[in-house]
Amino acid sequence: MKPILILLTVFPFLAATRTVAQGDSYKNDDFHINKVNVAHKADLGIIVWEISVKGNAGGTTPNKAGKLDGAPVLGYVFPTDLKSTDVGFSSTDGIVALALTSHPDFDDTPLWDENNDRIYDNDGVVWHPHWVILGKDDRVGGGLSVKQFKKADETVVLLPTNPGMPMYMDSPGYPVITKNKTIKVVVPAYRMNNRTDFKYDGVTAFLKVNTSNENLPMLGVYEVFSVASGDLSLPFTVKN
Repeated sequence: MKPILILLTVFPFLAATRTVAQGDSYKNDDFHINKVNVAHKADLGIIVWEISVKGNAGGTTPNKAGKLDGAPVLGYVFPTDLKSTDVGFSSTDGIVALALTSHPDFDDTPLWDENNDRIYDNDGVVWHPHWVILGKDDRVGGGLSVKQFKKADETVVLLPTNPGMPMYMDSPGYPVITKNKTIKVVVPAYRMNNRTDFKYDGVTAFLKVNTSNENLPMLGVYEVFSVASGDLSLPFTVKN
């Protein structure tokens, strides 16, 4: 199924679902999207992604759970119609998304020191980017999860910057900037196959880690707070 069709199929379910108590306390103006923008700056060879909100972008971070199982994750997410191979994964179905996340219980960017304290495994709460592949998943309230694979599957290719989890996830280390109402991430164009003709949307969401229940995804979307387009139709295009 094409990414846009997956999103359109999932959205009516998302709109009707407000039963997940874990995410309710985080639904505030910091996650109320006013607009999204992706701009290609050809003279610098970069693509700047940004989400503007009603409140203070990045101002709310998750409460620490104290363990990995059940750890909360908050995200500003850009679903796209990019191909998995555009961002370095092997070919696979699903929705390629750039997710800006915060999670104080674990650090999944082992190559990067986001808080610049020379300790590389203590800064998961600092807003940072991930490339992920999302798939439809009715087991969780938000209807989506990060696509998993079996560790023994040698056909799966991840980037060298992946965090070592059996999911289609990368930790690319792009700079994330939060200022007032806007959160931005700067991506070198060559690190996404120089694609500047893709469509995208903007979403804010509550996710949760699972390491104990085989009937639930390892990283699922449990609640969607706001959708830029209103219907997850990926109507936006890159500006030059």
